[in-house]
Amino acid sequence: MLQNAIEKANLAVVLYIMAGDGGLDQLENQMQLLSDAGATAIELGIPFSDPVADGSVIQKAGARALAANISLAQILETLTTSKIDIPLVVMSYFNPIYHLGVEKFIELAKKTPIKGLIIPDLPYEHRDLILPHLENSDIALIPLISLTSPKERMELIAKQAQGFIYAVTVNGTTGERAVFGDKIDENLTYLKKISPVPVLAGFGISNLDHVARFAAVCDGVIVGSKVVQLLYDGKYEELSGFITGASQVK
Repeated sequence: MLQNAIEKANLAVVLYIMAGDGGLDQLENQMQLLSDAGATAIELGIPFSDPVADGSVIQKAGARALAANISLAQILETLTTSKIDIPLVVMSYFNPIYHLGVEKFIELAKKTPIKGLIIPDLPYEHRDLILPHLENSDIALIPLISLTSPKERMELIAKQAQGFIYAVTVNGTTGERAVFGDKIDENLTYLKKISPVPVLAGFGISNLDHVARFAAVCDGVIVGSKVVQLLYDGKYEELSGFITGASQVK
């Protein structure tokens, strides 16, 4: 379902929010806002105390959720009653999943609209900690590929990719960027050539010019910090306008 949704989109627009930021009672409304505005899929961040890949905006959102005692188990329980009709992708560090129990996590996830799983600190070599539990499910384990990955490793990861490839656009953490390095265009072009699944660019994308730039070389974009900040600031019309504009690029 996830890969099909990505492939059917004019340009896939995957939007990140921190689950529990603002309260779990607001999660369904937040997701529905993004869906109504034209999101292809929603990436749900799981709050964690040591988010090594996240910039300040997402770190603060995670801290707010943790301060409200939001847990992975509570998030999954909330999602079991979700009526959202676009795919959800969970972005979690491995620790919360391990603490809950990998098998229990997957069993609970199967009862929700979750169709993808991103674990930034799970190396390709350790993917079998998760993959066997995903058998007989429609949940994809989505790989990240960085700018520093050599072509041989890109090919290795792409060959086994599910759902889509998350192509990291910067050497650093998430957060809005003014410019991107030239190497990302080369990376995305090469990934598109070798990948059996769609390639989406993420990290630092925060305006429609960024979206248009990456639309020229890949299948979609992932936007996080901008979405999290606009939700926190209550700027719902601005957020909806950005999503609608992004989904119409290309």
